[in-house]
Amino acid sequence: MPVAIGQGAVPAWNGAPKRPFSPRTRLPNRAGAGHKDRVAPSGGVELSAPFRFPRFFVTTPSPCPYLKGKTERKVFTELSGAHAGELNDALGRIGFRRSQNVAYRPSCLDCAACISVRVVAGEFQPNATQRKVIRRNADLEVTACKPWATEEQYDLLRRYLRARHPDGGMVEMDEQDFSDMVEQSPVKTYIVEYREPSLDGGVGRLVGACLTDQQADGLSMIYSFFEPDSPHRQGLGTYIILDHIVRAGRAGLPYVYLGYWVEESKRMAYKARFRPLERLGPGGWRRFDPEQRELPLP
Repeated sequence: MPVAIGQGAVPAWNGAPKRPFSPRTRLPNRAGAGHKDRVAPSGGVELSAPFRFPRFFVTTPSPCPYLKGKTERKVFTELSGAHAGELNDALGRIGFRRSQNVAYRPSCLDCAACISVRVVAGEFQPNATQRKVIRRNADLEVTACKPWATEEQYDLLRRYLRARHPDGGMVEMDEQDFSDMVEQSPVKTYIVEYREPSLDGGVGRLVGACLTDQQADGLSMIYSFFEPDSPHRQGLGTYIILDHIVRAGRAGLPYVYLGYWVEESKRMAYKARFRPLERLGPGGWRRFDPEQRELPLP
């Protein structure tokens, strides 16, 4: 059983809608234009050919954001239509990640450093440091909102990126980019907000958020961000992951997907602190200890 964070620390998520960042006309769904699902003789739905055989594309090489001197390349496919969620679930189990209506994974020619990792939620037990983080942030109010972007979220993201990733590719995101990142999802997605308690009965200050997909076998943390300069709120990023692990375990979802782990990247080191951890390799998902390097046989 997952560890209990404490009474009031992880209130049940609810779907309370938030005001969109800005109203806009939705683009028409092109997925069904050239193909339709057929009813199978058994009465079930026979999946359309684009779902069973999605078309994959490869990006042109570009500088790697994690390892200096390396280049990255991605393979990707579009997520659209009535079975986008099922396709995303299937691809997630083989190491793909979602970005808006695209599922992608690294496909580099000369490097395999990006390793898909996931936490086994039902067996997770926090270490001493993580328990301190839980106690320090136990008063936060957590709400899983519909994936609508707000100005408050965008302002928090801007502060986070300027402080933590000033040279990253996302630092130039404008309001439209952020809105697209949050709202353009063909799968079951939430923007999970972490707020300080209100002192006057209103809405408390937003100090953290995470764009999260709920998959058939777990929660996939797409992107999280939080208040970077809050001395009494140290460990917010860790707390957001801990909260997802506990909620997944309580919901009977076996895993929390953390994306890619790169052993030589300091930016990725935090992912190795959540155990038990599984990595995806040629033989499928297997548990591993990041502190124990695999040495080649003589």
